[in-house]
This record gives sequence, structure tokens and C-alpha cells, in this order.
Amino acid sequence: MSDAREAITRAHSEEWARVVASLTRRFGDLDVAEDAAAEAFAIAVERWPADGVPPKPGAWLTTTANRRAIDRIRRESKRDGKQKEARLLYDDDPPEPLGVIDDDRLRLIFTCCHPALAIEARVALTLRMVGGLTVPEIARAFLVQESTMGQRITRAKAKIKAARIPYRVPSGEDLPARVSGVLAVLFLVFNEGYLATGSDVDPVRRDLTAEAIRLARLIRELVPEDGEAAGLLALMLLTEARRPARVSAGGELVTLVEQDRGTWDAGLIAEGHRLVRERLAARVAPGRYQVLAAINAVHTSARDVRDTDWSQVVALYDQLVRLDPSPVVALNRAVAVAELDGPDVAMAAVDSLADSLDGYHAFHVTRADLLRRLGRSREAREAYDRAIELAGNTAETAYLTRRRDQLG
Repeated sequence: MSDAREAITRAHSEEWARVVASLTRRFGDLDVAEDAAAEAFAIAVERWPADGVPPKPGAWLTTTANRRAIDRIRRESKRDGKQKEARLLYDDDPPEPLGVIDDDRLRLIFTCCHPALAIEARVALTLRMVGGLTVPEIARAFLVQESTMGQRITRAKAKIKAARIPYRVPSGEDLPARVSGVLAVLFLVFNEGYLATGSDVDPVRRDLTAEAIRLARLIRELVPEDGEAAGLLALMLLTEARRPARVSAGGELVTLVEQDRGTWDAGLIAEGHRLVRERLAARVAPGRYQVLAAINAVHTSARDVRDTDWSQVVALYDQLVRLDPSPVVALNRAVAVAELDGPDVAMAAVDSLADSLDGYHAFHVTRADLLRRLGRSREAREAYDRAIELAGNTAETAYLTRRRDQLG
């Protein structure tokens, strides 16, 4: 019984996207694909414990889902033409080898992340159709009502059908931009897990970070020559490696400076560093994710915070500013400058960003820390108060409150 449950869990993780992608290619309908795949897994839950796990779980699920999809078409058919179509589709041939479905998975990801869809819809649809998360799980992750998330996914699928968004991998000159859009969706998913918001959720959502990493691995596997795909995966791995040290036993956020580096995941760090080195060896101008990964590689290379090569971190941020001259990047650069040149130099850079970032909690966190280091306690307390007001979760609120109260 337990072996069957483990096999079903593993199959859901490994085969969901393959099954949905295969059905979408065959029937051209995301609703049919999703429902039939879900039914196939439900049947597996009933049968595998009694009948045993099939030798090829993916092939069994694909065959079962195909038959359920055809049954649905037959049930819903009202016209002779549709019934004929259903009869033509039905067959008992063995499924295609799973190797050919890899391209179908890639087509499915590009369909879910099509730029015609709003970014919120792309994220939700990708998690549902490619990741296999349930609507309630996605709704909880993004702090919206289940009905709201269900409507968002339904509208996205309807738009794909109405706009006849093609189920294919973009070709030629469109591909880099479209890959970039897919990576942006995965980055949003990861950040939502790592910086989870809301007072009633865990400060770090392991389910979301794990899913983002799994999908990033898939993209890396399907487009191995894309440097930014490797960069994003490396960035996620090096960030996830620090997760065990991110929240204290008392539920308080632990900053990078204060973290116990002995608890970091050495395996994830080694893998992330390897990807960063591979991109450096390629001698191709890096993109945003590759530079962010390199910054994280510098941090995770230091056994103690005092060993951090801050000059290298600032140099990498200088490179990132040229790629992404946003106020948030400038703020992060200022944090590194404070370690290299002192808090007074960084303070001037941070204050210049006030108009752009007044509503951004990290801006006030950074100001509060710099003001504290400069001995300007009254101003630091005000900055902490503003940061607490804007803080996203209980762990960060607890940390900021303690730091503020230590000012005396």
C-alpha cells in the first residue's frame, strides 16, 4: 500500500506535465487535458494499491488519460461530426515513447506563459498545467480566494482557445524573448515561495520554491544552450541552499550576516557554483539571472561573513546596473557599498532613491540599518516603524521589531 502511494506521488511529480502535454497536443484543449489527467491519477489511486504499480507508470497514465479524454468527448458530443471524431480518436495502440513528449512539455510551458496573458494568469496556469498544483494550493500561495484563482485559470484557458494561441515552441528570433518570459514566471513563483507574504502563512513556502526549482530544471534540460536558464537555476539553488538558516527556531527572520552557514545545503551550493562556473567558461556576456547567480556564488563561497569579497560583489552589481538600471538593483548595490566603503557612502545612495522606493519595505529596512550604524537612533526608529508597517510576514516583523527595540 505504502509503495503504491509513493509511486503515485513520484509519478505525479515526474509525469503530470508529460501527460497533460501529450493530451493537449492530441486534443488541442487544455480543459480536456487537465480533467483527463486528473482522472487518470484518481484511477491510479484506486487501482495501483490492489493491482500493483505498472512497469511503466507514465505510459499507463498517458493511455488511461487518453481513454478518459475520448470518453468525455463522446459524452459531450451533440453532433454526428463530433461523434465521428471521437471514434476516430479512440484506439488501443500503446502510447508513444515518453521521449517524444519532452517537446510537448516545452510547448505546454510556452503556451501557459504566452505574452497575450496577464502575468498573474501565466503564473497560475503554469503552476496548474505544468506543475500539477491544485487550485486551492495555488490560491493559498498567492493569498487569494479559491474561487478567484479558479476563475483566473479558467479565463486564461478560455483566452488561449479564443485567441487561438498556438501550441508550439516559438521559432527563430521570437525564441529568446519567449524563453525570457517563461523564466520571469518561474522567478516570480520562486520569490513568492521564498518571500511568502501574509500573516497566516509560513515565511518560506517550501512547496513553491521546490516547484519553481523543478520547473527551472525542466527548462534547463529542454533548452540547455540558454545561459539565462542556467543562471536562473543556479540563482534558485544558491538561494534555496540558505533556507534552513533563514528563520530562527522562534520564528524570526535571520539575515544573511547572522545566519549559521554550517546549516546551508552544501549539495545545492556545489551544484549552483558548478552552473556559475560553466557560464563563466562559456565566455558569453551574462544576462541578469547569471549576474545575480554570480553574486550569490560570492556570498556562498565565504565561510564567514567577514570573508565575503565585497569588492567583487559591488563589481557584479555594477554589471547588473547596466543590465537592469532599476531602483531596487541600486538599493541592493548600496547594501554592498556599505560593507566596502562604509555606511555614510551608502546612505547617500539610498537617500537618492527615496522618491522611487518609499512604498518598498526593503528600502526602509536598509535605511534603518544604515542609520543605526551611523548612530542616528531617532531616525533609525522611524525607519524601522515604516519597515514594520510594510513588512510582508510575521518572521520579518519579529526581526524588525527586535532591531528597533534594541535602539533603546
